[in-house]
Amino acid sequence: MTFLFYLFSALALMGGIGVVVNRNPVSAAFSMVISFLGLAALFIQLDAFLVGILQILVYAGAIMVLFLFIIMLLDVREEEKRRRPLVNIIGAGGVTLGFIALVISVLSRSDVGKATIPALTEVEGPGTSDVHQIGELLFSTYWFPVQIVGVLLLVATVGVVVLSKKELK
Repeated sequence: MTFLFYLFSALALMGGIGVVVNRNPVSAAFSMVISFLGLAALFIQLDAFLVGILQILVYAGAIMVLFLFIIMLLDVREEEKRRRPLVNIIGAGGVTLGFIALVISVLSRSDVGKATIPALTEVEGPGTSDVHQIGELLFSTYWFPVQIVGVLLLVATVGVVVLSKKELK
C-alpha cells in the first residue's frame, strides 16, 4: 500500500512538473491529465471514492477537454526558447532546496503522518457514506438546479461550436 502511495504521488508530481516544463501547450495539458489521474488514484486509495471519481470525470475528463478545445481553437504556437541568466537558475534552485528542507523539518517533528484514520464507512456505519448523502441531496432536494446547470452547459457548448465555426467565403 505504501508503494502505491509513492507511485501515485510521483505520478502526480511528475505531471505537475510536466505542466510547468513543457513549452508545447498540448503537451502541458496532457501532463495535467496525468497529474489529475495521479491525484484521483490517491483519493481512491484514501477511501474517498466520490472525490476520486469526480476528479477523473470532471477534471481529467470535462475540463481538460475544454482546455484542449480552447488551445486548438486559439491555434497557440510553441513558445520560443529564451535564455535564462545563471543568477535566476541559482536563485530558483536555492528557493527549491530551502522549501524541501522546510518540509522535511516540519514533517520530522509532526506526528500527523504516524496515526491511521479509519475509513468513512467504518466510522458512520453502512448506508451513510458521503456518496449516498450527496446522491440523496442531488436527486431529491437539488434536482432542479442540477437540470438547469445541465441545460446551461449544453447551450454553452452549442454556442462555442457556433461561434468558432469559420465562415466560408
